[in-house]
Amino acid sequence: MSDPTSIDFRRPERSGEGPRACVVIAVLDEAENVAAVCEETLREMERAGEFEIVFVDDGSSDATPEILQDIAAKDPRVRVIRHDRRCGKSQAVRSGVLAARAPWIATMDGDGQNDPADLPDMLEKAWAAEGEAPLVAGTRVRRNDPVSRLVATRIANGFRAAVLGDHCPDTGCGVKVFPREAFLMLPCFEGMHRFLPALFQRYGHPLINHPVRHRARHAGQSKYTNIGRAFVGIFDTMGVIWLVRRTKAPGRIEERRP
Repeated sequence: MSDPTSIDFRRPERSGEGPRACVVIAVLDEAENVAAVCEETLREMERAGEFEIVFVDDGSSDATPEILQDIAAKDPRVRVIRHDRRCGKSQAVRSGVLAARAPWIATMDGDGQNDPADLPDMLEKAWAAEGEAPLVAGTRVRRNDPVSRLVATRIANGFRAAVLGDHCPDTGCGVKVFPREAFLMLPCFEGMHRFLPALFQRYGHPLINHPVRHRARHAGQSKYTNIGRAFVGIFDTMGVIWLVRRTKAPGRIEERRP
């Protein structure tokens, strides 16, 4: 008579030596910001135990990769991955997750608008969760962006929430925490980073919304326009609706052992 044993491969635990958490930061032409972002992240992540930071340069044309490489040469906790051409934020995040040596991933933007002080608290919330490993999604309580961008984001978030029912008020926030292996099971497409709540929930992972701080950009320029973001977001949402409806994921997997 065989005995069924549950396989919980979607909730990785720390095993052996190495970092427990990896902060993945995708950047593009952020030479004026990356040094300060890295310094602050290194300082704030001390509360989370052993960690690493993986910067993914998505084909920058400025001094971003050189600045990061210099930082990595001085601190072994910092690693730098570089794309040979621009592939988009979703692929950059995926490259960083693939390179990560930790079972848990925290993501944030490299423009200095996110506060890395939020990450240790979000990681603790994820580690303390019972049952299936969660996605902890940052929700920007008070955004420091131009009015036009705030309006565009509110419309986009409202549209996504209405058609996807993902129960996440701020899917576009770059601050998130999730298990590495669970992320790598998701289909990869440009724009997927804005739909992680819907995708994770479809694969059986609960969502935890966590309030985070948001700051004004001090240097550099945004890589997106409001109109461009809106049009792309509408088409992407249609694609995710199809993807979610066509995805059938088991709630439990068992292996029969003699």
